[in-house]
Amino acid sequence: MVVELNTENFNETISTGLVLVDIWAQWCGPCKIMLPTVDQLGVDFEGRATICKLDADSNSESVKELGVRSIPTFIVYKDGEEVNRFNGVKSKQEITKL
Repeated sequence: MVVELNTENFNETISTGLVLVDIWAQWCGPCKIMLPTVDQLGVDFEGRATICKLDADSNSESVKELGVRSIPTFIVYKDGEEVNRFNGVKSKQEITKL
């Protein structure tokens, strides 16, 4: 299961446990390529990690605050602290390692 993030639920969602945030946009080709992978990660990691999507267009202020300059950008949080960040198209195996 993948959680849709927005300005209201962002901080609470990332505050506990392991969280992967996919920052994407509808018009972004590489983002569309990653959608099935992110959805599958949501299934694979259910109960062990929270997999989330943050629409860059609908949440531009949050994206700006996070310092995101290109999409897709993936940010990994552990108990509210950023522990990893990467962007671009990655395989499910690459993301799982991170």
